[in-house]
Amino acid sequence: MLGISKKQAANRALYDKRLNTIKALHTPSSSRSVARWFMGMLLLMIIVLFLPWQQNIRATGELTALSPKDRPQEIPTPIDGRIQQWHVQEGQLVDSGQVLVTIGEIKDKYIDPQLLQRLEEQIQAKVQSIDAKKEKVKAKDQQLQALRQGLALKLDQINNKIQQYELKVESDSNDWVASQIDLQNFRRQYQASQVLFDSGLIAMTKLEAAKSKFQQSQAKQISAQNKFYSTKAELQNTLISKSTTRAEALDKISKTNSEKSAALAEIADSQSSLAKERNNLSNMQVRAGMRSIRASQKGYVVRVLRTGIGENVKIGEPLLTLMPKNPQLAVALYVQPMNVPLLDIGRNVRLQFDGWPAIQFSGWPSVSVGTFAGKLKVVDTVIDKNGKYRILVVPDVEAKNEEPWPKELRVGSGVYGWVLLDHVPIWYELWRQLNGFPPTVRQDLQLGEDSGKSGKKDKKK
Repeated sequence: MLGISKKQAANRALYDKRLNTIKALHTPSSSRSVARWFMGMLLLMIIVLFLPWQQNIRATGELTALSPKDRPQEIPTPIDGRIQQWHVQEGQLVDSGQVLVTIGEIKDKYIDPQLLQRLEEQIQAKVQSIDAKKEKVKAKDQQLQALRQGLALKLDQINNKIQQYELKVESDSNDWVASQIDLQNFRRQYQASQVLFDSGLIAMTKLEAAKSKFQQSQAKQISAQNKFYSTKAELQNTLISKSTTRAEALDKISKTNSEKSAALAEIADSQSSLAKERNNLSNMQVRAGMRSIRASQKGYVVRVLRTGIGENVKIGEPLLTLMPKNPQLAVALYVQPMNVPLLDIGRNVRLQFDGWPAIQFSGWPSVSVGTFAGKLKVVDTVIDKNGKYRILVVPDVEAKNEEPWPKELRVGSGVYGWVLLDHVPIWYELWRQLNGFPPTVRQDLQLGEDSGKSGKKDKKK
């Protein structure tokens, strides 16, 4: 009863031995802890799979300038020449219009140091020649005016003379007719006196007196006739002299007009030559200004491509590189063509610059450290030679609690960027990545539908 017998002691030893076997079959406590940790981690992973994840497009690129005028530019030589003097050094800040380098001429046509002065002298000689020819034209105009006035006066004089001869012809004609009548009268008287004398009715003296008067009337009639024909001939000669005077005057006027036209043609030719000389002078003046190559804007001389004094350079050959001061920075990222349809202007972008340490959680940009905010500004419509599309990202000035881009950034520095898209669960993102599907475009579709609705409303309005 008290268990102190030998049989009971053997039974207890057997029972204890059985309990040790049962104890050996039980799970150890350390394994239970590992199982609990595993179950907790599995539960945590399941919970994490349902956390939100922001999809993104990863891309690399470099810093650039948004405006083309702010990007590094090569300063070429505008003329063929020889480097005479450098006025700047690499790294020097220059103002707009400051002389960078002076180029000397190497062509025979432009070597003369007095070239501009000689061209001005040629132009002055041309101007004087044109002035002299203009004076000649004025003299010809005066000569023409004098010839026309002289012709008019001569014609008036001849016309007056013609009128006088016409009146004289008429008067002589009347005198001739009167002399013919007198001749007929004296002839009848003479014939009648002859008959009376033959009849013995009158004396010889009366017959001789009648005969004398008849002969005198014959002489007067012949004199009047000759005078009439002489006056008529003078009238014809005056008419002929009028035509001759007009022809001679017109010939002189034509010659003077021809000389005037020749002078005007010479003036036009001289003016054309003068215009060419002035154009040549202007070109030479501009070329003389090109010998001093100046900075197009304020910036830094970052690289001199041609060095030395006396080195020949060809037109269009770059001499140095100028980096504009205070450019409006932007980031150029290069994305795959398959991701371009997902990009919209104004999307948020996270950026990591070379030289600035950062911890980036692409799906949780809010907990990232060392990255900077940006906005998508430009999406190129043409693919580049590397088979990617370039996008331009500018600082997000509207973002709150965001640090501005560092002032120490330089154009050309490397950049790693994430273009932020829509929020999805982590399990969906893993499933998408495993299947190689593109990111979701629900927000893009929504934006497209909204824009389409607004466009329809505008059309209705």
